[in-house]
Amino acid sequence: MKVLVLGSGGREHALCWKIAESPNVSKVYCAPGNGGTKEVAENVDISPDDIDSLLDFAVREKIDLTVVGPEGPLVMGIVDRFNEKGLKIFGVNKKAAQLEGSKVYAKEFMEKYNIPTAMYKKYRDSRKAIEELDEFNYPLVIKADGLCLGKGVVICNSKEEAIDSINQMLEGKAFGSAGETIIIEEFLEGIEASLLCFVTNRKIVPMESAKDYKQIFEGDKGPNTGGVGCFSPNPLFNGELERIIKEEILNKIEIGLKEENIDYNGILFIGLMINKDQPKVLEFNVRFGDPETEVLIPRLKSDIVNIFEKTLEGNLKKEDLIWRDEKCITVVATSNGYPGKYEKGKEITGLNDVDENIIIFHNGTIEKEGRLYTNGGRVISITALGNNLQKTREKIYENLNKINFDGMYFRKDIGKID
Repeated sequence: MKVLVLGSGGREHALCWKIAESPNVSKVYCAPGNGGTKEVAENVDISPDDIDSLLDFAVREKIDLTVVGPEGPLVMGIVDRFNEKGLKIFGVNKKAAQLEGSKVYAKEFMEKYNIPTAMYKKYRDSRKAIEELDEFNYPLVIKADGLCLGKGVVICNSKEEAIDSINQMLEGKAFGSAGETIIIEEFLEGIEASLLCFVTNRKIVPMESAKDYKQIFEGDKGPNTGGVGCFSPNPLFNGELERIIKEEILNKIEIGLKEENIDYNGILFIGLMINKDQPKVLEFNVRFGDPETEVLIPRLKSDIVNIFEKTLEGNLKKEDLIWRDEKCITVVATSNGYPGKYEKGKEITGLNDVDENIIIFHNGTIEKEGRLYTNGGRVISITALGNNLQKTREKIYENLNKINFDGMYFRKDIGKID
């Protein structure tokens, strides 16, 4: 069968890498792909948001399955469009995608079905938002309602910072139409955790757990990023916590999907904050996470194409997901300046010098005349499997020292457990 993957990051590289392993797959395409996906797929110069061109390509090339990586096309309704043409596509429809596409919609969903989350209020008027700031303690969190490529969330430590953020979003249109409505919510303390799940006919089948590192500097300091490191499994996830998450969160989500008549077949990524074994939902995503995908996919023993098909057919079961016992860590090397302004076009060297058991997923690279260059803020994810977390992270950092590009930066505390 022929499979088309949409996207250009490390998540899509990991998906292409795993899909190419399936004995049922004869050809993998990636649109638009990057300098790494070309090793396991044929890159196609079409944007994931160009739904008409993707439809034409899928029909012309007789694509048997399309897999959507990023959230943008899902929110735009690509799944609905492909389904109208009778094309098989893995991802959620436009109605379900609102759980990520609108933070207000997600919060109201959680509130309606009694899913534990942070206290919040929504605003469209900056004056009212500023007037009601005294109802919150500091720090507090201000979020733009729509999709902002991971940049629409600000943690404010003072009233002055909060006023500035409100004015930037509502008056300055910092995030355009995505910031026409904002949420102000309480700051949740605890430890963040990621739980990715397959959802098949509104039934949730959790994957293995992961621990993501969002902030750019060591010790979880500095501005938020799209994620600069990750490891799996997350040691927080013991049997008792999993029971609480199932009863207090997963079961209630299933009820909500049924009551709201949301036909959900795809991925649900639940961002959690764990405090004293009590989980609360930070956010929903409706696609694979990045860099979570880079540590979950190498641990998955099952044929991922079979999993996709069973999910779409509505009969995926927990037993279909077979996982390696080994732990997996990824460390993301970023461009100088990321998550702020950064340069592209820096030549990357040393990738051929790493150990054989190191997996490199490309996040933002481009190939030109046989050479590889940086093409994004997050550039490459250096990944490894191992039985011992400490030894595995040491192996990754040893190999990171073999790789170089101008301005290369990475955190040195990924996977470090005190």
